[in-house]
Amino acid sequence: MKKDIYVLGIETSCDETAAAVVKNGREIMSNIVASQIESHKRFGGVVPEVASRHHVEQITLVIEQAMNEANLSFSELDAIAVTQGPGLVGALLIGVNAAKALAFAHQLPLVSVHHIAGHIYANRLVTEMKFPLLSLVVSGGHTELVYMKEHGEFEVIGETRDDAAGEAYDKVARALSLPYPGGPHIDRLAHEGKVTIDLPRAWLEEDSYDFSFSGLKSAVINTLHNAHQRGETIEAKDMAASFQASVIDVLVTKTVKAAQVYKVRQVLLAGGVAANRGLRTELERKMAELKGVELVIPPLSLCTDNAAMIAAAGTILFEKGKYATMSLNANPSLELE
Repeated sequence: MKKDIYVLGIETSCDETAAAVVKNGREIMSNIVASQIESHKRFGGVVPEVASRHHVEQITLVIEQAMNEANLSFSELDAIAVTQGPGLVGALLIGVNAAKALAFAHQLPLVSVHHIAGHIYANRLVTEMKFPLLSLVVSGGHTELVYMKEHGEFEVIGETRDDAAGEAYDKVARALSLPYPGGPHIDRLAHEGKVTIDLPRAWLEEDSYDFSFSGLKSAVINTLHNAHQRGETIEAKDMAASFQASVIDVLVTKTVKAAQVYKVRQVLLAGGVAANRGLRTELERKMAELKGVELVIPPLSLCTDNAAMIAAAGTILFEKGKYATMSLNANPSLELE
């Protein structure tokens, strides 16, 4: 019989301190996340120094809780996986050094994981991946279409040329005086409002799978500013609905087109913005028209940053024998490919 593989994952790329134990890359034994949203809310965004300090305070507690909940000792682990990048360098360093210390102390293999690979592999905690596949990654700093022929191989076929979708959501939320983080508030308002404002959609070149949301963000801000100067009022819910319709139209259209061209068996949704109800609903509606292509959307708990996804991605690297050394360092601009 094949031995079970237990991997401890550690994630500290931004403002969540997370640790999790995953069995065989598929089964979550524990998944602990200490969020810092309340600390950053008053600043209207993540303050890197504050995030790093919180990681220092939480990292040991979170790892202990993950091990206790999984009911495992360190001697029963097969490897330790940690996010190397991209992310905030100070935040990443806390997780990387904690992972290195544990790997050294317990003589365990160390595996470095790309944060976006983690988001993609969150889907493997839902169902087995079927290749070739396409993943739409939509998070705070990333909007990408990633093609995969097999485990651990990534080809970025489309990416954002300026603002990522998540960044555009946060900036538009600020313009509408909504609290941080703005994405969930815009999604909620969008379902209350109507698409009454004509906003641009950046399709770029005909054969391009790239994205661009800076023009849309500017259009929203200019529309609000011009209305204010004229003494007119634009309902926040209608602006939210119009903005979200523009973002989702581009994301879904390009994803469906790429799925057809690349003849994939599966489309995965990944990243924090994957929690957006409007995006999930529209992608399900459009993908239903494609025969023989399975759509996989992770539960909300696996869309935002967590360590179970890092352990899932790390398991593949461990099985391939791709280990990191004790010279591993944080890399805030790590490339996926």
